[in-house]
Amino acid sequence: MRLRALLTCGGALALAACSASGPSDDVASASDASGETPFASTYSPYPGAATALVGATVFDGAGGRIENGTVLFADGEVVAVGDSSLAIPAGYTRLDGTGKFVTPGIIDIHSHLGDYPTPSVDAHSDGNEATDPTTPEVWAEHSVWPQDPGFSRALANGGITSLQILPGSANLMGGRSVTLKNVPARTVQGMKFPGAPYGFKMACGENPKRVYGGRGRMPSTRMGNFAVNRQTWLDAKAYDGKKRDLGKETLKGVLDGEILIHNHCYRADEMALVMDMAKEMGYRVSAFHHAVEAYKIGDLLRENEVCSAIWADWYGFKMESYDGIPENAAMLQREGACVVIHSDDENGIQRLNQEAAKAQAAGRRMGMDITDASVIGWITLNPAKAMGIDNLTGSLEAGKMADVVLWNGNPLSVYSRPEKVWIDGALMFDALDRKRRPVSDFELGQPGEGDVK
Repeated sequence: MRLRALLTCGGALALAACSASGPSDDVASASDASGETPFASTYSPYPGAATALVGATVFDGAGGRIENGTVLFADGEVVAVGDSSLAIPAGYTRLDGTGKFVTPGIIDIHSHLGDYPTPSVDAHSDGNEATDPTTPEVWAEHSVWPQDPGFSRALANGGITSLQILPGSANLMGGRSVTLKNVPARTVQGMKFPGAPYGFKMACGENPKRVYGGRGRMPSTRMGNFAVNRQTWLDAKAYDGKKRDLGKETLKGVLDGEILIHNHCYRADEMALVMDMAKEMGYRVSAFHHAVEAYKIGDLLRENEVCSAIWADWYGFKMESYDGIPENAAMLQREGACVVIHSDDENGIQRLNQEAAKAQAAGRRMGMDITDASVIGWITLNPAKAMGIDNLTGSLEAGKMADVVLWNGNPLSVYSRPEKVWIDGALMFDALDRKRRPVSDFELGQPGEGDVK
């Protein structure tokens, strides 16, 4: 019997010690030449109870709002969502959510937790293999430290149930990303989201030309960026797979549509050029990240089905971010383009709900009144779509993973916080139960941490 089954994950120590072991039948598809899946997910849900949340306002993540709603989940899945007339089967634990709100689990599409963990020291800086402009051979998961206290902070303060860990942005091609379930585990394999496709991190603009041009090598200009990218894609298209090449295996996965492109890019003109390059080489950009000028080309992004993963109001900190505006998200929404609010920060991930609310308020001041139910989608279903996991999570729909957050008030209020968080139907955080406040192994024994009395 597994340790976590014995412990039933009742306290912080138990949560930290539990192992997400036992291979999953549904893992990411990337395989080596032998047909085996390397570094496969061993994630398996923690034990949970059949639960009925009743009386709360429900935002389903897909634009729906239900007053006095009912959410049923059991065996790790959402069973049904409806109003107060929805029958509650026998054997369900009933929780009264009157005056509270329910959302799907919050998803951060752009995180570096585990790769740039806390404490932020050089020994922990493992997010960027900045030794070559193109490093498609590296995988972010091989740097993830599961004990990063940022994971439990994101769970407790931000209701984060899933997140994508990306390499940094020094490189034109930074390597594979990995999608994780935000659960305590001894290994990164025990956190890997079953069935999630890999992502591939690219970057354009100032970072690559500064990092490598500063070393007297190509690229040192934006045209150099594109020249190196295009030649690398052409070389990948010629790869026959007879002799294994880790970098070309990843690029072939992109060209075959199995690995999704997540492209760090700020300026509108560069995003348009990247979309043209993608058409030339035969791949599609899933999301532009940071994308502070996305509002200038909302129609192009909509037509090309590319999401914009953006901050609410970070801009102006370097030249390519100079023309950002707080109304970016609202203007994209008005154009019918896909909006995602992301963090790129170990603190920002703890308040994506507030960041989404700030972007909503900026639009309202401009005369664009976007409903709360739509805005919740910016941090739930839309990131799930861009990460290729929307068939599994991101909204409260029957059959999807029971990733659920009960908030003590409207999640778009600065005064609201998660009260309870379930991941695959297992109660992973409870603000009202000191034994349900997980902390990292690294924090145990530190002043003020690990107190489960």
